Amino acid sequence: MKTLRVAMIGYGFMGAAHSQGWRTAPRIFDLPAEPEMAVIVGRNAEAVAAAASKWGWAEPATDWRDVIARDDIDVVDIVTPGDSHAEIAIAALEAGKHVLCEKPLANTVAEAEAMAEAAERAAARGIQAMVGFTYRRVPAVTFLRNLIAEGAVGTINQVRASYRQDWLVDPEMPLAWRLQKEHAGSGALGDIGAHAIDLAQFVTGLNLEKVSGVIDTIVKERPLLKGSTSGSGPSDTGLSGAAGVGSGQVTVDDIAIFTGRFESGALASFEATRFATGRKNALQIEVSGDKGALAFDLEDLNSVQFYDRTAPADRQGFRKVLVTEAEHPYVSAWWPAGHMLGYEHGFSHQVKDLVEGIVGGAVPHSSFADGLRVQRVLDAVERSSENDSAWTRVAAGVPVPAS
Repeated sequence: MKTLRVAMIGYGFMGAAHSQGWRTAPRIFDLPAEPEMAVIVGRNAEAVAAAASKWGWAEPATDWRDVIARDDIDVVDIVTPGDSHAEIAIAALEAGKHVLCEKPLANTVAEAEAMAEAAERAAARGIQAMVGFTYRRVPAVTFLRNLIAEGAVGTINQVRASYRQDWLVDPEMPLAWRLQKEHAGSGALGDIGAHAIDLAQFVTGLNLEKVSGVIDTIVKERPLLKGSTSGSGPSDTGLSGAAGVGSGQVTVDDIAIFTGRFESGALASFEATRFATGRKNALQIEVSGDKGALAFDLEDLNSVQFYDRTAPADRQGFRKVLVTEAEHPYVSAWWPAGHMLGYEHGFSHQVKDLVEGIVGGAVPHSSFADGLRVQRVLDAVERSSENDSAWTRVAAGVPVPAS
């Protein structure tokens, strides 16, 4: 069997999740090639060596450029902050490596366009690129997408999508890199709003055409991370850390709320916030059509809610469908019906789809082109917020003339 030697660049929170996927997928699925966890890369030699030992990587390294240049590396997995995505991904693709890159694809539309163009050039040489919109691969989400494609809800009239967390409610939470625009690109909008946008476009098969929104920063200054003078410390995962001396400015949004119109004319509403007190990881979507409706909640990720408007009136109502049967997407490789899957399983499904795409020669979803579409929506929301929430076209990011 062909071996795919993988180098992962980065080792924070997403490094742990991606490592789980690379480690588990070949032991659960009958893959057409065997992924080998060859190298993990980080700037701190001691920390990356510890990560290699803990997560099962064969070798630690500190220079991603040297690793990408190696002939024995086939796949580059990028889990670094967004400010380095474009440089690493383009270099890897040009070096003939397949690439998996965490979302959002980049920090700017210009970077995302350059990455998508590099991926298109690489695809002509049989090199594949994927963006890590992992929630697409929750079996219930893929099943929901399939039901919509089959016509279960009929013509889509409205979509409601939100991603709500509360980990920044405490104003003493330190200034991690996710709160600095130069590293993260944007805040709640890009970090978690990107998932809601991608989910809405993925399950409906429709693209957003224009948006009207507002973003805001609630806590504008936070303690610096311990041992740091700028906010980014050696132990910073972007999600936590100990407060040190001094404070720094938060330069990204805490909350983003916007409406959108799909190319079909259907309306959508979106919310991305890290200030939803009591909500830990609530990614939710509901799609309403003229024949029915479907809903999903990540905090109940093994099920979908289905309303069949064509049923007799005395039998209508949302019903819960447990997505654990062997007939459901990805599930047949796991456990008997009713034995639940969790957050980490999506990363194994991501590896499965990427490896099959590499061997089969088909661009796996979500592609860099998909990532660029999301990046353009993020950009349009920011432009709209800067222009008193004026309706703003996604493609160009300019105000829509009044009708």
